[in-house]
Amino acid sequence: MRIHIGFDIALTFPQATPMLMMLNVHPSRRDALIVPDRLRLDPKVPLATYIDGFGNLCTRVVAPAGVFRVFADAVIADSGLPDRVVPGAREVPIEALPSDTLVFLLGSRYCETDTLSQMAWERFGKFKPGWERVQAIVDFVHNHVEFGYPHARATRTAGEAHAEGRGVCRDFAHLSIALCRAMNIPARYATGYLGDIGVPRDPAPMDFSAWFEVFLEGAWYAFDARHNRPRIGRIVMAYGRDATDVALTNTFGAHTLSKFEVWTDEIPDGFALPARPAAA
Repeated sequence: MRIHIGFDIALTFPQATPMLMMLNVHPSRRDALIVPDRLRLDPKVPLATYIDGFGNLCTRVVAPAGVFRVFADAVIADSGLPDRVVPGAREVPIEALPSDTLVFLLGSRYCETDTLSQMAWERFGKFKPGWERVQAIVDFVHNHVEFGYPHARATRTAGEAHAEGRGVCRDFAHLSIALCRAMNIPARYATGYLGDIGVPRDPAPMDFSAWFEVFLEGAWYAFDARHNRPRIGRIVMAYGRDATDVALTNTFGAHTLSKFEVWTDEIPDGFALPARPAAA
């Protein structure tokens, strides 16, 4: 399967402002790119890239005063298979976990495991450790939190999402992560593209998506409490402890969002790449 992915984002700055971006496909998927997701900037300014502590590809720029546009248009190959479902996958004892997974057992800015631990054990301690327990957590979050774009709030934590019972995809991920970590299951936040492939098209404008992964029996598995079903065409851009680590843009100064467009569509066999407006 080929998937057409990309975005067109414009920010308006009152003055030259440093900026960090995580807008490329994650390095683990870069070999699948048929058309590279090269960042294009308008106006053109120097950029530098680096790999952060979670293996994400990051870009540094100083955005000039005025309207600054960041654009990418790419094609990526995908298996066309839904998320892996392995009901028999078992939890790994903490003492046997790989060292690089241990950070994903700890509380973080948006995933306060300490205040949710007792509730987690009371509610999920009865479930079989492993896949069954994770799925029970996902089912609970899916049914407990009401999704709605008007519910978005950048400062909402997992505990607040639980108390308020509403949120957007990042809140579903944060609450699920916090509950998994409280049960001693490594869980990490993921952000990227998730199109309406194999499901009815959502009439809302396309956006980037957030989900989470858990480490069970030697592998990371994707879970999505908002949709609570295996999905096709999940393309990760960044991993981290929570949304703090994977912000698609971080600006170190005032700005306003002038334009935000995202696309991720299957390209049927025999069809050419859809045309998109080029960056200046």
